[in-house]
Amino acid sequence: MRPDDWYLTEDVDDFLARAGDFLRSRPGRHVMQLTWAERVRVRGAEAFGTEAPVFGVLERAGAVHATFYRLPPRGLGLSPLTPEQAESLAVRLATLGHSLSRVSADRDTAAAFAEAWQRHTGATPSLRDTQLRLYRLGTLTPPQPLPAGRGRVLGEQDLEQAMFWCGEFARAVGEEVGIDAGTWAGTRFADKTYTLWETPDGTAVSVAGMNPMIGGQIQVDVVYTPAHLRGRGYAGAVAAEVSRAALAAGARDVVLFADLANPTSNALYQRLGYRTLADWTVHDFS
Repeated sequence: MRPDDWYLTEDVDDFLARAGDFLRSRPGRHVMQLTWAERVRVRGAEAFGTEAPVFGVLERAGAVHATFYRLPPRGLGLSPLTPEQAESLAVRLATLGHSLSRVSADRDTAAAFAEAWQRHTGATPSLRDTQLRLYRLGTLTPPQPLPAGRGRVLGEQDLEQAMFWCGEFARAVGEEVGIDAGTWAGTRFADKTYTLWETPDGTAVSVAGMNPMIGGQIQVDVVYTPAHLRGRGYAGAVAAEVSRAALAAGARDVVLFADLANPTSNALYQRLGYRTLADWTVHDFS
């Protein structure tokens, strides 16, 4: 495995032309690659800061074996890599003088790259406390009985309500992002469709969002119930509603991430029919 086997480009269309079929062949494990490439394609590279995003494809004998993206605000994101592939990428990026704030990938890939990056740059990796589990939906099993109320999809006229709920979610999970009318379009929350669970009197009690379909797959992203309303079945109801909507939209795969430190949400998703795909970690570099 040679470092020069990694092809690098700042052109997202070039990246997708080379690696699109590979990414779509295993959309669950490539969910972050597909999502962020599509965001760059739709929004334009300039939406992600003054430093251009970089994409990479590991090619040998005309076949794609792995990919990466580097978005300066979000660090390095990797498809699953073997230790040898992680080593060759670390050498390639270090030789080109890239600096990295962090790496995000499945647990084994992230650890292999973090160790290789330390060897070649001296940067000290630090494993984040928050670790995630990636799930893929098998057979959807809505909770029974459902809490009283109904799901309501938010439209363009509900932008203020969407921003409010996403701001509450961001604060709850510790995301450092400002959400208001001026910043909304640049956040990762802007391209989602949101559903509220409302009680019979119209009170919104829980929210769930889903990303646009990419490569036949939809990611459920943002499931939030205020702390004082938890334990009443609202999260299960709205998560099931959004999962059903994703299937109705034609998604072949539906995926989501859950914080491993939250046994309640992990148990909920498993009851709904979600099955483990991979554990996900982030290593920050000093």
